Amino acid sequence: MQILRELLETQLLGVLGTQHEGEPYTSLVGFVATPDLKQLLFATGRSTRKLANLSADSRASMLVDNRGNRASDFTEASAATAVGVVEEIGVAERAEFEELFLAKHPHLESFVHSPSCVFLRLRVSVYMVVTRFQHVIELHIEP
Repeated sequence: MQILRELLETQLLGVLGTQHEGEPYTSLVGFVATPDLKQLLFATGRSTRKLANLSADSRASMLVDNRGNRASDFTEASAATAVGVVEEIGVAERAEFEELFLAKHPHLESFVHSPSCVFLRLRVSVYMVVTRFQHVIELHIEP
């Protein structure tokens, strides 16, 4: 849990995995984890391919890692894949989650407040944490 929490707190970007008619699609997204690690929050534009993909199939994954593009990453880097379902955050919760998101990404404030921005959450069912190149731990998240 310590490695997972550190990854989610220190990394600014994750790779969101969606699919369209069986074809995979990945996107870089700025994200923040809720304190209980049950949700990963991110924002996107209304006209993006990722949102269209999620509207057709809400199942998604997000990879977060701390690689530095060095040979030592093979033994020292850590990665976590979160798997779950994505949904749009409703008006009642949006202000609370925006505050959490903007605390980590203040440079995205104008984007988040733009009319074309959709605020989303990945409700995580499982994390797969990989360390030391091949050491894998699955952490199942209770709803």
